[in-house]
Amino acid sequence: MRPAPPRSTLWRHARLASFQAGTAWGWIEDAALWVEGDTLRWVGPDSALPAGLPAGLQVQDLQSALVTPGLIDAHTHLVYGGDRAAEFEQRLQGASYEDIARAGGGIRSTVAATRAASDEALFQAAARRARALMAEGVTTVEIKSGYGLTQADEARCLAVARRLGRELPLTVRTTSLAAHALPPEFAGRADDYIDAAITWLAGQHAAGLVDAVDAFCDTIGFTPAQTERVFQAAQALGLPVKLHAEQLSDQNGAALAARHCALSCDHLEHLSPAGIHAMAQAGTVAVLLPGAFYFLRETKRPPVQALRDAGVPIAIATDHNPGSSPCLSLLLMLNMACTFFRLTPEEAWRGVTVNAARALGLADRGVLAAGQRADFAVWDAEHPRELAYRFGQGPRPRVVQGGREIITP
Repeated sequence: MRPAPPRSTLWRHARLASFQAGTAWGWIEDAALWVEGDTLRWVGPDSALPAGLPAGLQVQDLQSALVTPGLIDAHTHLVYGGDRAAEFEQRLQGASYEDIARAGGGIRSTVAATRAASDEALFQAAARRARALMAEGVTTVEIKSGYGLTQADEARCLAVARRLGRELPLTVRTTSLAAHALPPEFAGRADDYIDAAITWLAGQHAAGLVDAVDAFCDTIGFTPAQTERVFQAAQALGLPVKLHAEQLSDQNGAALAARHCALSCDHLEHLSPAGIHAMAQAGTVAVLLPGAFYFLRETKRPPVQALRDAGVPIAIATDHNPGSSPCLSLLLMLNMACTFFRLTPEEAWRGVTVNAARALGLADRGVLAAGQRADFAVWDAEHPRELAYRFGQGPRPRVVQGGREIITP
């Protein structure tokens, strides 16, 4: 029996922000996209459609609707138990993020709630969060572990993330973040904990649970020397690395990560010129997280102009997590990146498309061009700058993921 031919659809008369290089926004005023299976076979002006398109081709007339690549959220912590609303109140009463963490709150409180939750409870909660992102056009998401901090709990959080990718029309990239915080059973023994986390990593890799490895290198996280040991173990397994770097202080983490050819360094409020230079040389993406900047009421901004001048690609992500960025709107992050960090709307949009894909090591998405994955969103708007300008309105686009239009709740 012959296999069925791949689905073939022609989407016509779009106002297209392709993010191809060469023009602002990669803009095509009256565009067409030919999709075959899960791949874009042709993208260009509608007037230049190639001859000989396949018989039986379905045609969708978009009537000048805006089309962008599917959004990519390149830094989230979607799998966890509980919440930290009480800590939000404590911070408003004067406690700092560091004060709360050192008193046993912060990440450790989420660890306790996560360990106590069943696999199914973790999945259902994470699925609700993922669907909220999908409703705003997200087609790819990175999900970190880091709230289990035991061998079994880290593995099951990664397994929940993998299940999300199987059961939802969503690409999920998983990142092992066991080096997120020191669990209470290892109090005063950070080096012993790093030893343990390194052994868990081999098992996670063997089980197919992990795509990349991350660490939190900061005053309330792990030292550069401990972080480097994690990176060395990851690279021995052939896994790329990422880093929570320079969020609360300058630990020279970005330069360390760049030496290991990190995909990205994330946060970066305290990034130094030396760190910027190292990232530029390594091709490491700067992932800026305006939700955490806002929620923690930070005042020191990432050095955006210096990153621009050095040619470091800039991505934007929600950093969804229960303690410092309980946000599930990547569109809101576009607006915050513009208002807080002074990115242009096009820079912010490139930060959730082409540069976000690069931060995840994915070369097949983030740009609408022939040969790329057919992930895109259709918006009731004339130009993408409108979606960076508005906030709090929750526009719901039509979403095509892997060539299929999906229905989001």
